[in-house]
Amino acid sequence: MDGADPGSPSPLDEAALRYELDPELAYTVRPIGVLRSPFRVHAGTPRQPRVGTPAEGFVVVRHGLQNLLQDLDGFSHIWLVTWLCYARGWNDLVQPPRDHHKRGLFATRAPHRPNPIGISLVELRAVRKRVLRIGAHDLLDGTPVLDVKPYLHYADSVSGAKMGWVEGIEDAALPDHRTWQPAPRGRSEP
Repeated sequence: MDGADPGSPSPLDEAALRYELDPELAYTVRPIGVLRSPFRVHAGTPRQPRVGTPAEGFVVVRHGLQNLLQDLDGFSHIWLVTWLCYARGWNDLVQPPRDHHKRGLFATRAPHRPNPIGISLVELRAVRKRVLRIGAHDLLDGTPVLDVKPYLHYADSVSGAKMGWVEGIEDAALPDHRTWQPAPRGRSEP
């Protein structure tokens, strides 16, 4: 090292750190499948695949793509890359579950994002023709699936990874602020 602070960019790096993409640049993606799930509305749907009430689901792959599933049946877990089509709008700051503070959106896993792309690590239970049977998940029925990738523990698991502000949250001690339930129809709240 030349003694420079590794946290600050060098003058050469300053030029490379400019955002030079057209602000109107957009991409078109085509789903490779659709998720079939018992979850139809946000309320009651787990916030993460292994947090909450687990339910089995199915990824139905588009006709003509069944050969892409070849050799996938030997994996115990897969990543699903999805388009969170039920998300509406987004905020810069959001209050995560079991937290009393608003956090920067990119420091959370909130589904309401500038590009509502979701990633879920799920158990792969079976592959049959064009259908993947999956274990616990956090997705609504009809969610478009953009991609499927195998989970590789040597590449995807990071020993000693830090979880930022989440490390200070005690799950059991703080209620999820989403547990509020609306009053039954015909009655008003006090």
